[in-house]
Amino acid sequence: MTTAVPTLTTSAAPAGRSAAGSSSRRRTRGLLPSIVAVLIALAVAFPLYWMILSALKPTAELNSGDAALFTANPTFDAFARVLSVNDFGRYFLNSVIVAVIAVLGSIICAFFAAVALTRFQFGWRTKLLIILLVAQMVPIEALTIPMFFMFRNIGQVVPAIGLNELGSLVVVHIGFSIPFAVWMLRGFVAAVPVEVEEASKLHGASGFRFTRSILFPLVAPGLVAVSVFSFISTWNDFLFAKTFIISAQENQTLPLAILNFFKPDENDWGAIMAGSVIMTVPVLIFFVAVQRNLVSGLAGAVKG
Repeated sequence: MTTAVPTLTTSAAPAGRSAAGSSSRRRTRGLLPSIVAVLIALAVAFPLYWMILSALKPTAELNSGDAALFTANPTFDAFARVLSVNDFGRYFLNSVIVAVIAVLGSIICAFFAAVALTRFQFGWRTKLLIILLVAQMVPIEALTIPMFFMFRNIGQVVPAIGLNELGSLVVVHIGFSIPFAVWMLRGFVAAVPVEVEEASKLHGASGFRFTRSILFPLVAPGLVAVSVFSFISTWNDFLFAKTFIISAQENQTLPLAILNFFKPDENDWGAIMAGSVIMTVPVLIFFVAVQRNLVSGLAGAVKG
């Protein structure tokens, strides 16, 4: 007697093809964001490349209107013309002084303001936050003329922050940086548990000691992120420097030095691009120095 054994059919091949197709689709979906990121990076980096290329092109080649993406005869003549400007080093130093003081002043004021608005309860807290938010919405151009007259009058009492003085630039940049910095730092301060402060008080630490030794280091990534935005806006400022520094050439900043190459008859585009490259270098150095803390700071701001 013969027993029939049923034949089992397997679908190993179709299943294998299905798994392979699913893996291929996952790789495609994973590759698409990378392609988009590369395209965005190229779009952002191209103006920087074009600026450097224009600074290195000979004047005749640059004025010819040739839009070639490279030059066979690079030259540093444009950089030499920029560096030969009278008091160029003084302009550069003035920009550094204004940027450093404005950054330090804004992050210190914003830090203590964020602590007060987050840790303390008082009647005008919500109204003050709304005022800070509204202050960011006002166009800078609408405030330039009133601030001109304000610094003109203040300069008669306190000359150090009057017209034609670097102090006026420092004050105005601190004022415009604080609202954004306070809103950003509030999230970092609020993220520190109240239990940490209570534990520090149980160990005998005063409020100032807690703020200086515990809260400040925990909020440091946010301070770095705020300092980057403050530094960039201050370093690249042209409007306020042109408005408040009227006749004191020794107090002019770096953007005003580049203005020397804008001429009525013909602009020196090579020198303008070379000066822009020189202005970009400190920003890149500062960004590279704090990039790790900047990323964590922006992530903390989003969470906050």
